[in-house]
Amino acid sequence: MNTEIQEASDILKVIESANKLKGAEEPSGVLRGAQNAWDLLSDEQSQKHITTGSGDLNSILGGGIHCKEVTEIGGVPGVGKTQLGIQLAINVQIPVEYGGLGGKAVYIDTEGSFMVERVYQIAEGCISDIMEYFPYRHDKASSGREHLQPERFLADIYYFRVCSYTEQIAVINYLEKFLGEHKDVRIIIIDSVTFHFRQDFDDLALRTRVLSGLSLKLMKLSKTYNVATQHQGHAGKTKYFCGR
Repeated sequence: MNTEIQEASDILKVIESANKLKGAEEPSGVLRGAQNAWDLLSDEQSQKHITTGSGDLNSILGGGIHCKEVTEIGGVPGVGKTQLGIQLAINVQIPVEYGGLGGKAVYIDTEGSFMVERVYQIAEGCISDIMEYFPYRHDKASSGREHLQPERFLADIYYFRVCSYTEQIAVINYLEKFLGEHKDVRIIIIDSVTFHFRQDFDDLALRTRVLSGLSLKLMKLSKTYNVATQHQGHAGKTKYFCGR
């Protein structure tokens, strides 16, 4: 246990040192100049969003899960958080011609609750809904039609299974390189972000620092690569916004 805590502490120090070095080389967003409020509003209104599949939940979230934002969905065990995460991993792939983003998903599973059979069923349900809502668009010659296969949906989910908080830290730090190489990714799903920290992490002060560092990292990645980040929590719904 002490070894893992030391590893987490060392990783945090490396992150902080890298951020300080980068800050010394490049001016921060604050120093690059101000933005006017109209530009901020225009940028916000132009952001793409991913439907949750629920009209009521979409309304609460302002249209769905938005790119360039980190959104936490909370609730008690069994309420459907994992189901929502899988649904988003499928919905982000809805082709542009059917009103979607036509993107891919990164799914980080910390609890082992990702079931491929269930993902396949949700993909089939999504395809069925598209067929119902767009009955005149899916002729066999359509490129969109070619993508409306469950196998294609599953192939476009990049799955990471992490079994400790040190692996989780490593994966999140690897995401910057991964997103740079996979520019069609439009959502990152983490189910859940605090699981290993609750189970195995006894140093509360260090745990808070590490989780805060990971949150800042995810906010920066979301804005830089124009992706939505959604993770599961255990209380309420919180949006974290990176400064525009």
